[in-house]
Amino acid sequence: MNEAETRAEHIDPALKAAGWGVVEGSRVLREHGITAGRLQGAGQRARAEIADYVLVYRNTKLAVIEAKAWDKPCAEGVAQAKSYAAKLSLRFAFATNGQSIYRMDMAAGDECDVPAFPTPEALWALTYAVANAWRERFAAVPFEDKGGTWQGRYYQDIAIQRVLDAVGEGRDRVLLTLATGTGKTFIAFQLAWKLYQARWNLTDWRKADATPEELGTRRPRILFLADRNILADQAYNAFSAFPDDALVRIAPDEIKRKGRVPKNGSVFFTIFQTFMSGPGDTPYFGDYPPDFFDLIIIDECHRGGANDESSWRDILNYFSPAVQLGLTATPKRTLNTDTYAYFGEPVYVYSLKDGINDGFLTPFRVKQIATTMDEYVYTADDEVLLGQVEQGKRYEEKDFNRVIEIKEREVHRVKMMLGMIDQREKTIVFCATQSHAALVRDLINQNASSTNPLYCARVTANDGALGEQYLRDFQDNEKTIPTVLTTSQKLSTGVDARNVRNIVLMRPVNSMIEFKQIIGRGTRLYDGKDYFTILDFVKAHHLFSDPEWDGEPIEPEQPQPRPVRPVGGEEDEPPPVGPGPLPEHRPEKLVIKLADGKARQIQHMSVTTFWGPDGKPLSPAQFLESLFGALPEFFKNEDELRAIWADPTTRKGLLDALAERGFGREPLAEMQRVIDAEKSDLFDVLAYVAFALPTHTRSERAANAKAKASGTYGYKQQAFIEFVLGQYVAQGVDELAPEKLTPLLRLRYNNALADAATDLGSPEQIRQTFIGFQRFLYGQP
Repeated sequence: MNEAETRAEHIDPALKAAGWGVVEGSRVLREHGITAGRLQGAGQRARAEIADYVLVYRNTKLAVIEAKAWDKPCAEGVAQAKSYAAKLSLRFAFATNGQSIYRMDMAAGDECDVPAFPTPEALWALTYAVANAWRERFAAVPFEDKGGTWQGRYYQDIAIQRVLDAVGEGRDRVLLTLATGTGKTFIAFQLAWKLYQARWNLTDWRKADATPEELGTRRPRILFLADRNILADQAYNAFSAFPDDALVRIAPDEIKRKGRVPKNGSVFFTIFQTFMSGPGDTPYFGDYPPDFFDLIIIDECHRGGANDESSWRDILNYFSPAVQLGLTATPKRTLNTDTYAYFGEPVYVYSLKDGINDGFLTPFRVKQIATTMDEYVYTADDEVLLGQVEQGKRYEEKDFNRVIEIKEREVHRVKMMLGMIDQREKTIVFCATQSHAALVRDLINQNASSTNPLYCARVTANDGALGEQYLRDFQDNEKTIPTVLTTSQKLSTGVDARNVRNIVLMRPVNSMIEFKQIIGRGTRLYDGKDYFTILDFVKAHHLFSDPEWDGEPIEPEQPQPRPVRPVGGEEDEPPPVGPGPLPEHRPEKLVIKLADGKARQIQHMSVTTFWGPDGKPLSPAQFLESLFGALPEFFKNEDELRAIWADPTTRKGLLDALAERGFGREPLAEMQRVIDAEKSDLFDVLAYVAFALPTHTRSERAANAKAKASGTYGYKQQAFIEFVLGQYVAQGVDELAPEKLTPLLRLRYNNALADAATDLGSPEQIRQTFIGFQRFLYGQP
């Protein structure tokens, strides 16, 4: 009896007998997807994690079950059940083969055989031994799924549950840390939905020993607080499932028109700058009573909302009676310890590494680019167009386009960038200042292959409404113009543009927090997007090697007080350095025109780095060394590799297994370039690394296979094989996969599959020909 039969005939009836799917509020999720599988390149993913069963009661996941076939030991499912329970943050896991049931309590560490599955009520009581009135009310509210079209991911469910548990336990400051692109707005919506429908509010929340029936005297008032209008607008639109009269957008123009702040509603959206503004020295937030809001959700709270030095903190202090939930994309680091000190340790953390490995974020590669003009010392043959040059001074990256401008240098970088990317792909370029972003925009439009004048647009604080429109058009995946955006600071956070394929760094990034945010512009998933590329002109890649990048939070040094830029300050202006008068004028920027010979002699070099599954960067040399050490686990000798690679099924199995270890298609393809084998097969990469075998081009392999096939197959089969080999030479080994057989036949016979059958035989005979000849490609020369 196989596993499917065991489940249908024994496990499903046992669950039903225990009341699962029968008792009101209980459900059994079968083949429940947990992860999506890491993107590997070429449209492929690693194996997704799928639980056989997940038991749900009162809208809460309580346990996972791993099933095995009747004739397999129950113990075979124990490790997998524990792994899934840990992933889903569930207390209980079960393994069963239909004959016996093994229960694991992940919290207590107890494991034992049990005669039957527990009932829904019994499992609830085991999970939640201590009663909590708010938990009961929250659990009665299902997630809003918009008719089944809006399903949360496992880590989002955990984050929501952790916050609800914290609120139910009486915590009034709560923090969530989730990587950019993982759906923090979705989490905020579902939390607000649960609290709204459960009629949670501060007045009832403070009642001691209240029963569930005594709670819920009114609906809550919730404030979503962001630092940019585009983020507040995105959240407002994401909360559309609420009744129209429940949602309120707090805007300064509307306040001025009506002469008062809006108070009729349940979920309010605004930005810090609006709340801090107001007539005279009276901020608008003071028009609300301190206990007006029951819950305040602070988006991107690491950007200053919890900073003691920030004026934004005044808002949070004023509304101190409210429960305050901070959302951040950055783990505890030296520069944001104030955030963690204010909110406390996060109730849940989901890192960039987790998102990439689970397949919910896009992997990336880094092209590190160095030029002979990364530093500059003035010589007399260069022309000073503006400003005063300091003889002997060495100008470094941090000085360019702030203290000194050399247009020829920027021209060279722009041409390099355009040569390295597919110019049809959406790209964001981060520049030193707003004026630098304007210069780079103009240079891109001058040198790009596109003739559209809006191919590249600037989006900065100075671009106002027009810049916002450019950004909306860029975010619209149905539109191709603008294709490239230049910016300084404005697009570093919170911009949801899913099809960004390239992030270009043309300014230094010295803050790990900002670095994570910038990288997050490219991590969102999009169909056909297997990875995105970071073009690093400014040596920011050294931050990838910093253990802070995606390690566990550490106990950092106490941060030094730092100046805070006033709300609404220009991007180009450095923050004030302390009290006292501002300088009378800013130093004039030095503008240099290089001597003609120097401009023509600027040289560059680039190196590609990949992000490994362990959350660490890998240079090509490191990747090669790591691959060499791992290959003996997959095949013992050259003959075994040839045998595996010659069969499409075992070849796919090997590629999948390699990808799960972090050796996916994209880094293997990069290895082809490193060993100068771009016209070779991926087989040659593996054979070269493992056994130091010489590489052969696909053309050479095809010619050898054609010659050998001539003595084995008839002339019509040989003609088809020759056609397939042509596709292989042009496209690569993926053309030899079994799923490509039908498309190749349609292409060869102009969709007339009957003609293919006449020439080549039955479907099985055709399949044998297609698979069989491949051994000639990979046999000994």
